[in-house]
Amino acid sequence: MIVHEFHNCDVVIYVRYHTAGETMSSSNITAVKECRGLVLPILIEDHWNVNFRAFLYLLAMIWCFLGVAIISDVFMCSIERITSKTRKIRISDPKDKDGFREIEVKVWNDTVANLSLMALGTSAPEILLSVIETIGNKFEPGELGPATIVGSAAFNLLVITSVCMISIPTGEIRQIKSVNVFGVTSCFNMFAYIWLAIVLLASSKDLVKVWEAVITFTLFPILIGVAFIADKNFFRTKNKIGTPVEIGIELGNEADYPGSSDSTVDIIEISRELGRNKNLSPDEAAKLAAATVAQNQTHTSAWYRINATRSITGGQKLVPQVSKAFANIFLGIQQGGRECVQESRTSLKGETPDDLSDHGNKAVVEFTASSYAVMENEGHVKIGIKRTGCLDITAKVRVETCDGTAESESDYRPIKDTVVFEPNETSKEIQVEIIDDDVWEPDEFFYIKLYLDSDSAENERVVLGKIAINMVTIINDDEPGRLEFSKPSYVVKESLPNALVTVNRINGADGEIMVSWQTSPISATDGTDFVGGSGILTFAHGETSKNIDIPILGKSGKSDLNFQLELSDPTCGAELGRANRTIVTIVSDEEFNSMVSRIANLTKQNLDSLKLESATWGEQFKQAMNVNGGDIENASNTDYGMHFLTFFWKIVFAFVPPPSLCGGWLTFVFSLAMIGVITALISDLASIFGCLIDLNKSITAITLVALGTSMPDTFASRQAALQEKWADNAIGNINGSNAVNVFLGLGLPWFIASVYHYSNGTKFNFQGKTESLAFTVVLYTVFSALTMSLLVLRRLHPTSIGSISPETLHNSLKFHQYIQDLTQGCPNSEK
Repeated sequence: MIVHEFHNCDVVIYVRYHTAGETMSSSNITAVKECRGLVLPILIEDHWNVNFRAFLYLLAMIWCFLGVAIISDVFMCSIERITSKTRKIRISDPKDKDGFREIEVKVWNDTVANLSLMALGTSAPEILLSVIETIGNKFEPGELGPATIVGSAAFNLLVITSVCMISIPTGEIRQIKSVNVFGVTSCFNMFAYIWLAIVLLASSKDLVKVWEAVITFTLFPILIGVAFIADKNFFRTKNKIGTPVEIGIELGNEADYPGSSDSTVDIIEISRELGRNKNLSPDEAAKLAAATVAQNQTHTSAWYRINATRSITGGQKLVPQVSKAFANIFLGIQQGGRECVQESRTSLKGETPDDLSDHGNKAVVEFTASSYAVMENEGHVKIGIKRTGCLDITAKVRVETCDGTAESESDYRPIKDTVVFEPNETSKEIQVEIIDDDVWEPDEFFYIKLYLDSDSAENERVVLGKIAINMVTIINDDEPGRLEFSKPSYVVKESLPNALVTVNRINGADGEIMVSWQTSPISATDGTDFVGGSGILTFAHGETSKNIDIPILGKSGKSDLNFQLELSDPTCGAELGRANRTIVTIVSDEEFNSMVSRIANLTKQNLDSLKLESATWGEQFKQAMNVNGGDIENASNTDYGMHFLTFFWKIVFAFVPPPSLCGGWLTFVFSLAMIGVITALISDLASIFGCLIDLNKSITAITLVALGTSMPDTFASRQAALQEKWADNAIGNINGSNAVNVFLGLGLPWFIASVYHYSNGTKFNFQGKTESLAFTVVLYTVFSALTMSLLVLRRLHPTSIGSISPETLHNSLKFHQYIQDLTQGCPNSEK
């Protein structure tokens, strides 16, 4: 068999002659589509099934997207190392003996870093794709790079912003803090794409001249310079009294806007809180403390990008992973945070904090009061039982009476019963019959006890509270009684969660009465050593004992600190007894302090292990070879699967010099080179995939390539929107990044190609390629303007859009814009 090949455009014609004398006919001619890139294909694939080849190239492209995300993670680590460099400066300080003191300041301005190196880090694949494609096309314009830049810009602005807004919990908002910089980058973002339309359609149609390329590239440093000026507040206006006026861009529902609070949670404070939990070992408490601190710290956009990539690829997380067994404890700390004092103050007004519930995992059942009193002639006494903690399960307890000086069947009718709390039921009442006789007797008492059925599987999540025994006194008068503290002073260890102070009602228990109480500091400090306040204690008819719970904080670490509790203003004829004041002394707990110190040290070690970059090559290879960076205990099935898929990339990229060398610049150069290599592969894979399924290059770029390169940014922005107080790290960098994409991603290849053509006496000609790109650019510009208008409208008039919630309507419009951008751009590309 003799085979001859005739090449015609993208089709290879094979003519097979089975015999030497056979002539060419339709039966022995086979047309095979040839799709080639700069490097690929390596093998001869022309006779493979087209659909099978397309599927393989799609898988390979997704795999390379994971690879470029991982190496971009390394690249961002080098940028973080470079931009975090500090220097020492001297400032005047009259209090210092030398008249000055040294402080450390960052070398890089945050705005400059975000718009230069950080933007380059997030957009490196798109920028390098455009440069490589232009050079690979022999300095002729390509379709893949520019279309990827426009598609990525549309996805970033329309989709990522929507995802961030949807992720904000109901009732919370996120606002842009650096409004001036945001305004500058928004304007440059709009102008960047308008400038593209001017160059391609108006200035020199279908041509890009050297001066146009120079201006495009020069706009990059101009953007940085103007943003820096804005960051220094040169553009801020002042009102009549000279106060700066700023308008925030809203990113969520506005309810009660939270006041400012320190985002860094103190390690010692968290360690003390966790140290009180008897179910946690020091190691487990240290992991929870490290996770809490890491979650509450303020991070850069690079940190969120790196953490998102590692979460996707099964790498080492930048936040300690909390096991499922302690997830509820961690969630409770997260929801509490700096509000713990306020919550404790609320609990003083009626809600009793109870550590027995294991942070809401167990139901706690106990009597409402530790003692009751009843007149003999009343005939019965009603005893209250309450359930706190977990409310979504059925809780059962046994109730039995026991003789004291009062005897069953002679003074009262004994009971032996089971009390059942249905789900969400919080209170029950039992009744004990009192036997009235004509014989005079002194006051007598008997007990009522609560028991748990230990053999019942239903009671695994039920525990008894502190008041599991109740004393009932049978008395012979009808006075409302006197109120006083059970002791003139109390001593409580700083390791205890609260001080339990008992108020007794003596010499009568008739009717419902109330008494006010208030704390006053002596040597202890309210808010540091304890949570003070005031409240009203209510005694129901027959109740003779109630408790006041004062939360103990013990933050100062000092011993023998005092505060006072005082009763006042009893109602309904009740009187105050002699012990109407009591002193509470907080004493040091050396054993507890030692444990807190150990937890704090372990927490610092855990936080140190979460640093972005590795110090040595050995650490890099160790992290690359182990799932979850070595934290196998908390690795999920998804982590194992993604680690297996990306193992090759992780090992290859472990050869990149660690960021600790040469201030991160070695890592910067090597990782950028590797991004270029993988981007060249993605360019070939995307081109060949589009060719195999008859998809235009620009459509492939706007959809698949743009989505693949922007997916890590989506997860990073969502996490930033959830964790940060401000919206800057979530959406603040989108406009700047989009503008940098144009100025660098198109300006740089345009400059290289236009200079090449100028030196050779030719023209950098876009003829036949401007229509689809220009149309997409104009479409994106219109939708970009509409999106920014909606953001500003939502800020100025958040409820003026109608009955539909503003964020729902906003997100629907933006997602519709993105889909319309694709559907309008794709047919035009085919034309």
